[in-house]
Amino acid sequence: MLDMIVVGGGPAGMTAALYALRNGKSVLVIEKAGFGGQITHSPKVENYPGTLQMSGNEFADRFLEQIMAQGAEVELERVTKVTDEGRVKIVETEEGGRYEARTVVIATGVKHRMLGLEGENELVGEGISFCAVCDGDFYTGKTVCVAGGGNSALQEAILLAEKCREVVILQDLMQLTGEQRLQNVLASRPNVRIVTNCKINRLLQDNGVLRGVEIENRSTGQTREIACDGLFVAIGLIPENEPYAHLAALNAWGYFDSDERCETATPGVYVAGDCRSKSVRQLTTAVADGATAALAACRYLNEQ
Repeated sequence: MLDMIVVGGGPAGMTAALYALRNGKSVLVIEKAGFGGQITHSPKVENYPGTLQMSGNEFADRFLEQIMAQGAEVELERVTKVTDEGRVKIVETEEGGRYEARTVVIATGVKHRMLGLEGENELVGEGISFCAVCDGDFYTGKTVCVAGGGNSALQEAILLAEKCREVVILQDLMQLTGEQRLQNVLASRPNVRIVTNCKINRLLQDNGVLRGVEIENRSTGQTREIACDGLFVAIGLIPENEPYAHLAALNAWGYFDSDERCETATPGVYVAGDCRSKSVRQLTTAVADGATAALAACRYLNEQ
């Protein structure tokens, strides 16, 4: 019987494991794909306190090494079911694993909604980005496109306009859908161009590096190319929390409806990271959630 199972090996999950281990608890971290989560798509991370520069992969590798040195068990399996049996939680995986623990931290993260274009996955980190705060500095003085027209896309564009030579917003609808306040800010920026009613047909690349996009006018079918150094995709995030809805309430967008305490309605079950309802999703907020969830779980364990 373990003290804690962490579902998800991203920054929030590994932080939860670290804090629990440091409190003398036994921990298993189950990750479905690769440890590190979304941060591994960032070739350079320069906004993590105390670290001048690192790649997302370096961060993930060092973090995994750290928790294993502290005694964490790890498994690469896809969790399909978590059952609450009171003082015992049972975690089952697609591969046939069945694990028992007294507490569970769900840190499943989110995945970015993709455009679905050929070569898109291969260009992540080589021209395709999802976070202006994380990667915007790499495009200082360059031209970037932003795919999307909602609040997230407009906020990304505003940040990029402070650094880039030109920002081109590509919206598939006839108009932007973000708040008028954000639209007004962008309208005042001379280096921002907005193209509506367009569809991104193709990613243009040289030697595995993005050099532009081909867009199509949705009304006329006319196509043209836009040269750019980077493409920021901001068309939404997809939480994968539905399998755990019986343990932790979800909001209208599918995120865990939990506050900064990272607690759920199920005693002994906690949520952490981007999968939780929150206004800021950054590396620092993910690790903060992991620490909060782990310490809450440790208090629960100590009281049993």
